[in-house]
Order: sequence, then C-alpha cells, then structure tokens
Amino acid sequence: MKEFDLIARLTRNLPTHPGVIAGPGDDCALLDLGLPLHWVVLKTDAVVEGIHFTTETPPAQVGHKAMARVLSDFAAAAATPTAALVTLALPPAYDPERIDTLYQGLCETARRWNVAIVGGETTTNPDRVLISISALGTVEKARSVRRSGAQPGDALFVSGELGGSIAGHHLDFQPRLEEARWLTEQFSVHAMIDLSDGLAGDLRHLTSASGVGAELFETSLPIRREAKLRARSGESPKSAVLAALTDGEDFELLFAVSKKDAVPVLDGWRARFPEVRLTCIGRILPEPSIRLRDRQGPKPMPTHGYVHFA
Repeated sequence: MKEFDLIARLTRNLPTHPGVIAGPGDDCALLDLGLPLHWVVLKTDAVVEGIHFTTETPPAQVGHKAMARVLSDFAAAAATPTAALVTLALPPAYDPERIDTLYQGLCETARRWNVAIVGGETTTNPDRVLISISALGTVEKARSVRRSGAQPGDALFVSGELGGSIAGHHLDFQPRLEEARWLTEQFSVHAMIDLSDGLAGDLRHLTSASGVGAELFETSLPIRREAKLRARSGESPKSAVLAALTDGEDFELLFAVSKKDAVPVLDGWRARFPEVRLTCIGRILPEPSIRLRDRQGPKPMPTHGYVHFA
C-alpha cells in the first residue's frame, strides 16, 4: 500500500472536535480555540536516517533540515510559528557529540525564525536516528490560505527552482515564511502548498483539494542548475524536466492567484525578494485533470512525485 493510500485508510474515521477548522489533507491543522482574530496552527514532521539524510551528512545540517521542514509547512499556511517540541529517537550506540551538534543546528534554525523549543521526548530506536518536530503557531483568519481554494483561470506560481535537490538544496533550504506572509498581506492567494514530494505530486494535492485541474507550461519550469547537470552527465537517469517534476524536497511555495493579479504579484515579488526567483508555470483548469504543455501542445502529466512505500 502506497503512502497516500495508507493515509486515506488511517484518516477515514478519525475522532474530531467542533474547534477543528482544517485537519488531515492540508499542510497544517487549523483550530478555533476562541481567539477572536486567529486560528491556532499545528504541524508535525520527521526526518529519518537513511531516508532524509545519511550517516555522512553534517549533523548541523540534519538539525536544520528537521526544523526547516515543519516551518515550510507553516509557510504554506501563511502562518507564524511560535513554539516546537522535539522528539529524538536514537540507537543505543549513538555519538553524543554528533547529536549535540545536530541539536545545535536545529536550535539555530529555530532562533532564526523566533521559534521557542519548549520540550519534547528522547527514546531509543534500534538502528537509526529519527527526529520528529511538532510545532505550534497562529494565522490570522483573514489571511489564512489552504490547498482548497484554487479557481479555474487562476495563474499558478512557484518560488525558487526545482529538481536536483539531492545535490545540497535539501539540506540548506530556507522555509519561505517571509514570502508567504508578504503574499497574503498584499494579495488574495486562493490556494498554496509547499513542494516537499515534487511538483507533479504536490500539484495533484492542491488540485484535488480544490476540485479543479491544471496545465503546466514545460518551457516555463524553473529548473535548478544541478538537475540539468545531473541529467547531462548521466548521474541521474531522469531528464531535467522530469527531475523538476518529481525529485522532491524543493521546499518551495506553489500557489494560485487570480489571473488579474499575476503581473502585480511578479512585479511586487521582484521588488521585495530580488534574490528569490518567482515563475508563472501554468494555470488552473475547470476539468479535474493535469496536463503538461510542451512546444507540440498539451499531453498528460507523465508521472507523480515522490511517494513513500512505492
């Protein structure tokens, strides 16, 4: 059973509460706990040795990645993180100095985004390191954005570049918290998601939640230089385009805005974040299908993104 089949199976009959505004199926959970202007935001994420990093990965970068992943989900919700709990699951013969450096990297990233670490858990894991982060924050009700609001005719944008993250980006990316907050302050963002499992897969999550389809413009995809180099050298069996669609761990924002806002979004972004690329890569369609348009015309999307248990 693949990852998303398992998730659907496990979440089909969950206990709920009147205060739940958004639960499974979005980047973060949203709760109404009586604050007049804000939802409370919750998110958890984990990194596992052998899956998200290796024994050779510098431990400070492992700590950064563990914290930054959950903050990237906060960015997708345009939320402000406040505090985090950290669970460390370690093999019996762990290296204390390496774990100390890992935790320092985790704390440095938390400080960068003004996130307090308020507790957690340590436990034994038989043969590898696992770090799980649970974070708490808030988002203004008036600017909260989810996956489910994309509308036919909307322009699709992506921040940064895609593909080839294994060359280093997956360890040193910065969550787009500032960019998301600016976007939702300046514009009506209809839907947004962070790209963790690859554009092809995460776009499907957004369109499925919104009940729409999408068309991507192949020649507009902002492909990372490392993806192109890996494709040319044969280091990766994927073409550069396929890498941009499926590699995953880009941790960029994919969002939909009204077509009339497309040029103002581009102009405003370039003035506010000149060091971060922003690209219009497609449009939202009314029919629930996803296609890729190349120079010969439209064709079905060739593949999904990264999937655990594939």
